[in-house]
Amino acid sequence: MIIYGVALLSVCLVAGMLVGEYLGILIGVEANVGGVGIAMLLLVLACNTQRLKPMVEGLAGDGIKFWSAMYIPIVVAMAARQNVVAAVDGGLLALVAGVAAVVVSFALVPVLSRIGSQRSRLNDQDGGAH
Repeated sequence: MIIYGVALLSVCLVAGMLVGEYLGILIGVEANVGGVGIAMLLLVLACNTQRLKPMVEGLAGDGIKFWSAMYIPIVVAMAARQNVVAAVDGGLLALVAGVAAVVVSFALVPVLSRIGSQRSRLNDQDGGAH
């Protein structure tokens, strides 16, 4: 059954990469636009489909989890490196925009944390009736 999990992962990757390439062509960019993200979404959808449930249970599911755990950090690191190189080549405005986005994201972490803890407290008080 492990081979079914790897096959499902491969099919999702190829389909995602093809869709990403076609999206790039449609919007006029000579690049794959979100192919890896689309592949991961397809994998999530496939894993939650009743028809494919037998393929993603047991050892096959463990195989998918393993490759997902290995694959996602590598792709994110590669994409981050490309973004930094493009920003440096793009000039000062691209660097300022990138730094500003990171600073705003870090600043919003406490705000989002408070929102999450307030909802958690409300659910505890209501007995989780939401």
